[in-house]
Amino acid sequence: MNKGENPMNSEELSSYVFAKLAEAQKLSEDNIRTADTPLEHRKTYHRIEKYVDEFLDGYIENRFIIMPGLRGIGKTTILFQIYEYLRKEKGITDDRILYISVDELSTYLGAKLFEAIDVFVKEVHETSQVNLEKELFILVDEAHYDKEWSQTGKIIYDKSKKIFLIFTGSSALSFEMNVDAARRIKKEPVFPMNFSEYNILKNKIFPPEDMASSLRDLIFKGDESSLEYASKKENEMRRNLIKLERPVEKEWEDFLFCRDFPFGLNMDRIEVYERVFSMVNRVIEKDVFSLQSFNTDTRNTISRIITFLALQDPGGTSDVKLGTILEKSPKLIREILNILEKTHLIISVKPYGAAGKVIRKPWKYYFLSPTINAAIRFKLGKYDTRDRKLLGILAESLVVSYFFRLKETSHMPLGIFYDSGKNGVDFLLQGLNGIIPVEVGVGKKDKSQIKKAINKYKSEYGIVISNRTSKITKDGKIIFIPLITFSFI
Repeated sequence: MNKGENPMNSEELSSYVFAKLAEAQKLSEDNIRTADTPLEHRKTYHRIEKYVDEFLDGYIENRFIIMPGLRGIGKTTILFQIYEYLRKEKGITDDRILYISVDELSTYLGAKLFEAIDVFVKEVHETSQVNLEKELFILVDEAHYDKEWSQTGKIIYDKSKKIFLIFTGSSALSFEMNVDAARRIKKEPVFPMNFSEYNILKNKIFPPEDMASSLRDLIFKGDESSLEYASKKENEMRRNLIKLERPVEKEWEDFLFCRDFPFGLNMDRIEVYERVFSMVNRVIEKDVFSLQSFNTDTRNTISRIITFLALQDPGGTSDVKLGTILEKSPKLIREILNILEKTHLIISVKPYGAAGKVIRKPWKYYFLSPTINAAIRFKLGKYDTRDRKLLGILAESLVVSYFFRLKETSHMPLGIFYDSGKNGVDFLLQGLNGIIPVEVGVGKKDKSQIKKAINKYKSEYGIVISNRTSKITKDGKIIFIPLITFSFI
């Protein structure tokens, strides 16, 4: 049934809501365990758990949480881990926690999210939102399938201080918030795992306290005390990694090629790639077309653009060039790239131009995760783990995706650019005190590019992130960070 056709009557919707309450416990068990072993918690989970605790203690500010993120990133798992926490640790009864998937609600039942929540309060709890006495928890998956999700959340937030909301959805949730709702929302975006989270979930090896923040300070401050503290944390980390069953370099390469999605922790590599490739197709079919109406012929064009981006070496991609190759208009290419960015399947890096200066150079595009790039290459027969060039491409993808995550979550760097000059460095980060040039290297590279960039942009220092460095060091104005160490940021 399509949305809006034969809408459910209140009796049917009431039966549906009661059914969701009854099946939630079994759904939860299926989602938070693998082979009877509970999945470890990610950082996002711990932040949301803190908001739950504060809410139950009477703090009413952070009670409308959204978790935007790419498909397959583990958002549903986090929802069900919160469900289990509420039941087992906080003693919240099953009838006070509603888990609902808006994809199912709207696609098959033609109902609105607000209607389902209203039925939950009126039919299950026999009261109104305004008159609620007990705290209720509403866990909403795939919220973006209801175009009015943010208005729904805002109305409920304003009507009752007794309802705690968590909405997950595609990364486009961030773009779809109306202004009134945005003031009430606490955003907790979910990203692919870094090497730190991977080791927690896969190997039960925890990073030293302040590991990530010490690396952030090193990159964005670059002073001696930051260098000293980051080096100290790096040494602690290296001692922890002795517990690994194989050399850390092998563990890291396996992570780089196929392990930054939580579902892939215990799969073989081919299974991971099949699952990721399927996820990419679902992003195209479900998320892209829910964000913008394209005709059906455009489906093939979107796939070809994704293929082109996966197979090219890192470098600028102009809409005109892509349009010529695919025999499509630059306007359509621009629209597709823009929508793919909104889903977070890809991220763009623009050429750097000094204040107010427009640079007419192509943008660079990267996948949010190296695994996505590797999966597409694998499906197309362009994949060889012994190819050092491929390792370099994936390493560059990892570095820029981590900078993007930092920008989205901690608002630093202020901007991520590339140097469009001849033999320019890979990235230019806009910090509080100017530009920080960054070069990413696999294999031997000299220091000439980074030195040139430091002089060109009058930078206090530059950074080389490389597998040719075994530990954090500083040589003149250049800070060297091993790729493995950087992966803990």
